[in-house]
Amino acid sequence: MTHFKSNSVEPVAVTLIEGTQTSGTFFVTPLLIGQNHCILEIHVKRGVFSQMHVHAHESFVYVVSGKLKTVVGKQVLELGRGDACRYPQNIRHSIEALEDTVFLETKAPLPDLQAVFST
Repeated sequence: MTHFKSNSVEPVAVTLIEGTQTSGTFFVTPLLIGQNHCILEIHVKRGVFSQMHVHAHESFVYVVSGKLKTVVGKQVLELGRGDACRYPQNIRHSIEALEDTVFLETKAPLPDLQAVFST
C-alpha cells in the first residue's frame, strides 16, 4: 500500500495486546503498512488500559487528541495532544486513556500485527 484513504479501512477491535487482556477495547486502524514499519491510528475510550507487556519491536506514540498515562520501564508519563513517547524493544510498558483519546503508533521492524493485536 502506498497511500491511505480514510474510508477504505475499518478499525479492528482489539482486546488482547501480545496475548495480554486489556481492560476494554482499543480500535486500531492500520493507516500504512510497509516492508519495515507501519503506522496505526488507535481510538480508545477513557478508562481503557493495557497491562504491562513487551514487544520485540520499537514503537513511537503520538497523541492526536485526548490524554494518556503510560509506563515505560520505571518511568510514568502523562501525554496530551501533541506529545509523543518511545517504547524501546523488549522494555515493559503499559498505556491508559485518561480521556477519550486518538493516537498514532508506529512500529518497526514491522511485527506480525495479528500476533500483536487480537480479540
